[in-house]
Amino acid sequence: MRAVVVDEFGPPERLRLSEMPPPWPGAGEVLVEVHVAPVNYVDMLVVGGTYQSLPARPFIPGKGPAGVVTAQGPGVTTPGVGDRVLAMAEEGSYAEFVAVRADQCYRLPPRITFVEAASLSLVYDTAWFALRERARMAPGETVLVLGASGGVGHAAVQLGRAAGARVLAGISRAERAVAVRAAGADAVIDLSHENLRETLREQVWAATDGRGADVILDPLGGEVFAAALRALAWCGRLVVIGFAGGPIPTVKTNYLLLKNIEVSGLQISDYRKRRPARMAACFAEIFELYEGSRIEPAPAQVFPLDKAGEALAALRDRRLAGRAVLRLREE
Repeated sequence: MRAVVVDEFGPPERLRLSEMPPPWPGAGEVLVEVHVAPVNYVDMLVVGGTYQSLPARPFIPGKGPAGVVTAQGPGVTTPGVGDRVLAMAEEGSYAEFVAVRADQCYRLPPRITFVEAASLSLVYDTAWFALRERARMAPGETVLVLGASGGVGHAAVQLGRAAGARVLAGISRAERAVAVRAAGADAVIDLSHENLRETLREQVWAATDGRGADVILDPLGGEVFAAALRALAWCGRLVVIGFAGGPIPTVKTNYLLLKNIEVSGLQISDYRKRRPARMAACFAEIFELYEGSRIEPAPAQVFPLDKAGEALAALRDRRLAGRAVLRLREE
């Protein structure tokens, strides 16, 4: 089969196609014929060797493809051969076939395309767990989504709005304001101001009558984290999702005590491994919201498999308005 294989860590421009023997499903696994694979920021970290957990080399990168089950391993009764699924594989998705745990595969609604399913992958489940599990968001609360024009940010804006929250969208490029408002944001917070430590809080206070945000989702880190922490309401909760915008920040814990606020983190892969039933409930709700036209995946730019490195570079350089996906087969 055709596959992108990483022999040595490095920049995405080094990625090349190789021929590899296809995998075969073991006990509790299914074999998925990959039609579309999402291109994620985390893939770039894995390919570059900077992610917190790395596979042994050589390996095939890529998480969360959409495709069709073509074989079942011992002990598997569902999903069945021929089922269209979103397969939340931790690696191996930049290839024509991938073997995945059966309980990590979710049947797709009839009308969703593989491109749309891949666009949902990894970002909507991350946003769902950040809002529902880590932040315990309640209807009527105010949620500030930092990096709202990115994949997880776009998903969080839509899911927050669908769950009854008032959503503030933090963006650093003014031209993205139209897109985040179209996704459901009630107000826009400009992260490009100088003296962000003061101006972020001032904007959030202005949008909340001086109360602050009940929930903040932060995939950026760096100076944005410290500024956002000051914009939390009393008993507010900030969820750390990543550090795409700068270095890993630190927290002075006396500040948490003084304001009765919380900072927690989300590593979505752990939920897949440790709480598969909860993950199934997550995707069931996401698909239901999709079927009800209450969420819509961001538009995807489609690349062929042999352009995986180009797709990752475009993501790294912020040249994408929506998501990037690799198409291996037609619908």
